[in-house]
Amino acid sequence: MKESILDVLLYLFEHYLAEDTIPPLGDRDSLPDSPLFTELTQAGFSAAEIHKALDWLDALAEQRPAAAPRVGGPVRVYAGPELDKLDADCRGFLLFLEQHGVLDADQRELVLDRALALEQDELEIDDLKWVVLMVLFNQPGSEAAYAWMETQMFLDEPEPVH
Repeated sequence: MKESILDVLLYLFEHYLAEDTIPPLGDRDSLPDSPLFTELTQAGFSAAEIHKALDWLDALAEQRPAAAPRVGGPVRVYAGPELDKLDADCRGFLLFLEQHGVLDADQRELVLDRALALEQDELEIDDLKWVVLMVLFNQPGSEAAYAWMETQMFLDEPEPVH
């Protein structure tokens, strides 16, 4: 199995984060002794990928926007590594989410930051959707957007945004 940071994050999200039951990790020095670390290694993840995934989650938690959401901000222009990693479908999906009020500009930037931090050459749209879902889960006041996004992820036919 090819493991990645995203694989570890999805495992954590599916087993713990969605239910808000993640076991305490303690400090990074005692991480190898934690039950969660043991579970992740038994699930087949390497220590390096586990540490990278936890660093990814720490960075996400540190980047919560403090200000109220902005509406009608400037148009986002993608360049460099963003164009390399995110194809037109991914960029279009982010624009769709922003235009329909699922993401605000700050959340879009957070999604981009976390997507680029995944250490994958290219991101598929399904991977980007998971990143969006994890970012919304971590954002206070984004419960409705999270619920809509979660519904879209598990339906065969997406519902329109109202």
